[in-house]
Amino acid sequence: MKLYFYCLLGAAIPVFAQRPDSANTPNPNPFAGNSQAIADGREVYNDVCTACHGPDGAAGDKAIALGAPARRYSRNTDREIFDAITKGITGTMMPPNRVSENDAWKIAAYIRGLRGTAKDTPARGNVAHGEEIFWNKGQCGTCHMIRGKGGLVGPDLSDVAAIRKYSSLVAALTKAQHRVATDGGTHDSALTPLASYQPVRITMADGKVLQGVLRNEDSFSLQVFGSDNQLYLLDRDKLKEVYYVPTSLMPTDYDKRLTKEEFQDLMAFLTRQALPVPRRP
Repeated sequence: MKLYFYCLLGAAIPVFAQRPDSANTPNPNPFAGNSQAIADGREVYNDVCTACHGPDGAAGDKAIALGAPARRYSRNTDREIFDAITKGITGTMMPPNRVSENDAWKIAAYIRGLRGTAKDTPARGNVAHGEEIFWNKGQCGTCHMIRGKGGLVGPDLSDVAAIRKYSSLVAALTKAQHRVATDGGTHDSALTPLASYQPVRITMADGKVLQGVLRNEDSFSLQVFGSDNQLYLLDRDKLKEVYYVPTSLMPTDYDKRLTKEEFQDLMAFLTRQALPVPRRP
């Protein structure tokens, strides 16, 4: 039976009404930064909290999104979120919830992670199997590189978990129009196709066709990285046609070409691809 988890964190508030930064206050959450506990928190959240809120932090039928990239929330720290879960929020439909203390802390860690990127909410799954899927059945390495290995047609994914949110990665793999919709509308900046990866199909003067990604162009020439991983420098006046393909080269049917378990394992691998933060000298 799902419990009510209504209006956790309350409504969005103006920037100037935020509480002072509490970065110097020790985090009381025993599961902060624990990827396994955060994965547990996602499962508990999706089981308990989606009576009102949407799955994976999205907006629900009765309550707001808890991880929208364009919102500011009145409850931000692990302690504030934990108190909202366990004590409810006075004057709202959010009651105290009968989850264990450990589960409440795990949910708090998970919700905090929703405000960060994928590395803050890594997916549960078999990471080693996900890596195998990436390089083999998924054929992701044909276009993408990770730590110096793979293709050059698409963006380097070595640090993708530190750049993209979990929901953005799922959308990129499963939705042709993979923008992130939040309570404030659709924010294109959340996952806008990069101009440096514009697909093109070029017909040469002799009828041969080159497909790839446009790297640079001006009124007289083009630089195209072909699907054969070769860079081509082309003169416009020697080309029969330059067609700018309106759709991305990125497949968006991984939820169909992979089994549910394979997709979950691929997400477990991708959400852990983050480069270490360099230490200050």
